[in-house]
Amino acid sequence: MSEAKKILIVEDDEGFCSILETKFEGTEFATIIAEDGETGLEKARKEHPDLVLLDIMLPGIDGIEVAKKMRQAGVRVPIVYLTNVSDTERISEAMLVTGGETDYIVKTDVRIEDIIERIRKRLSLK
Repeated sequence: MSEAKKILIVEDDEGFCSILETKFEGTEFATIIAEDGETGLEKARKEHPDLVLLDIMLPGIDGIEVAKKMRQAGVRVPIVYLTNVSDTERISEAMLVTGGETDYIVKTDVRIEDIIERIRKRLSLK
């Protein structure tokens, strides 16, 4: 079996993170968790993830700013934004930051299994 793909999850909702971690167990993915934007940025630089699941609404610096800083730091991996916000303006702003290497998921509208499938597609693992 090939080495697990690293997924950095930057999410401040501990319950949601716990559910994600549990669902990722036994898959081809290894998870790295960050509970805020600053920690997420630091882990993205150090851990070299294959993909980042990034909440838009975070304490401290928000997900859009984290994505900008990741790009400035040379972190060029796909980003999938997680949001509860259906604000198309914020989502559009987030998408512009990362260009074609991005996607978004409205957390309230999706099952965890669907998130894993989206990640597989983003990483061409299907």
